[in-house]
Amino acid sequence: MRSHGWSGNAPASDGEAIDRILDAAGAMIAEPGSTVRIADVARSLGVTRQTVYRYFPGTDALLISVAMRSADGFLDQLARHIQGLTDPLAAMVESMAFSVENLAGDERIRLLLSEPGRAGTTVSLTGETAIAFGRGMLRRFDVDWASHGFDDRDVDELAEFTLRLLHSYLVDRGPAPHDGAQLRRFLARWVGPALVRPHEASVVRG
Repeated sequence: MRSHGWSGNAPASDGEAIDRILDAAGAMIAEPGSTVRIADVARSLGVTRQTVYRYFPGTDALLISVAMRSADGFLDQLARHIQGLTDPLAAMVESMAFSVENLAGDERIRLLLSEPGRAGTTVSLTGETAIAFGRGMLRRFDVDWASHGFDDRDVDELAEFTLRLLHSYLVDRGPAPHDGAQLRRFLARWVGPALVRPHEASVVRG
């Protein structure tokens, strides 16, 4: 690990360096009217831009990492909340409802997803990094995906679909039901068919 800069207080490991970079970027996101740029993050830490680029190839990767780290504690809560749900429909409906109910009030995530003027750019929830994150989330469920007819590609597509739907709820709640039993009924009605009959899309000719 390079020790140049860091305002005279070099991190002891790469992990600590990454944490400091994410802390600095997160603090900037939380400031009204602020913009997150690699150069600004580097300046606040007393390092060169190349030092930040060593850990994050660009602003988008940095912002995604900030959002995902912010969600780490939430994912542990989610895993505990749906523990024991082995049916794909029950697990997905409850996980999505729980996510909407608990993440909608997270100002940092809302800014990252919907306000490029403050974060410099919006975060994509459908890029390779985000999909891998969603796939990992689904694999934490107590669902035997293979026994229910879902192969690896199905799980990847389900992760993308889930992230797209969650994104829409977090950015624009709209008139759709958004809490309690009403939200769960809404999700079960419209998400349910895709989970109960995942391969019926084959009848659609592309």
